[in-house]
Amino acid sequence: MRLFGKAGKKSGWLALVLTADGVQAVAIERRRDAPPKVQRALTIPHQHGNSGATLARSARELQAGSYRCTTLLGTGAYQMLLVEAPNVPAAELKAALGWRVKDMIDFPLDDATLDLALLPPPKNNSAHNQQAFAVVARNSLLAPHQQLFSEHKVALDAIDISEMAQRNISAMLEPEGRGVALLSFDGDGGLLTVSFGGELYLARRMDINLKQLLDSDAERVQNLHDRITLELQRSLDHFERQFSFVTIAKLVVVPVAHGALRDYLAANLYLPVEQLDLAALLDLDEVPELLDGAQQASYLLAIGAALRKEEAAA
Repeated sequence: MRLFGKAGKKSGWLALVLTADGVQAVAIERRRDAPPKVQRALTIPHQHGNSGATLARSARELQAGSYRCTTLLGTGAYQMLLVEAPNVPAAELKAALGWRVKDMIDFPLDDATLDLALLPPPKNNSAHNQQAFAVVARNSLLAPHQQLFSEHKVALDAIDISEMAQRNISAMLEPEGRGVALLSFDGDGGLLTVSFGGELYLARRMDINLKQLLDSDAERVQNLHDRITLELQRSLDHFERQFSFVTIAKLVVVPVAHGALRDYLAANLYLPVEQLDLAALLDLDEVPELLDGAQQASYLLAIGAALRKEEAAA
């Protein structure tokens, strides 16, 4: 099974993302000469903690059979590694990559599913070693996830990960010929990504979550802002050394606490810092609740998962 999947013939993607509270469902239609249209964005709550019943209800009410369906793996279900791509024929790449990463993961490769995303080499530099993201998922966690969807008659066309979902949004923010850093926070923590040319080049996790950033204690929040600033500076400095051919145009921050984090970072980073506004990227006419910044932050990764492109399957 391929983690990132392949697109089928149906129109539009429906992301069904399992959360502690229920199933987040986002349906998006991509259009040739207009922004992608968000058709649905809602959370169907669990009843009596039964995620299977919630999933079945979601699929039924949203007519999942009329969409390509995707979901997201939880952050603890996989590891993502940036490695030098082996110099082998394409048909042998995955197997060769497995040998390269088997000593880098904390579980046996035989008990895992491996997929990869190749990074394009720099233009006019054939000597540059091509790199790849290897995504290694534990079968013990992946298989039950698949089985839950199968048992409740939801045919998955893809299983994605948060980093790639966020990349789908970041790619829409890129100025021509330059990269973009995107920073988000949710209940699991922070996620920094850098995309360039529509490809993911950096993914870094932060152990600071959204609840902490919404703390009413100003001193604690100030300390968190300081930590985030320092981690950003280190990550972006390292990125510039590793990918010197990529110029990051700006850092875009998902709305947090009415823009307080964006304002702090804008005053303390060398990069231009903007706050994300999905209304500038997507048609939200059918989901006006997403005009609210907090709702955009809540649904960010589900939206990113539903923004898959047919040619984007890795």
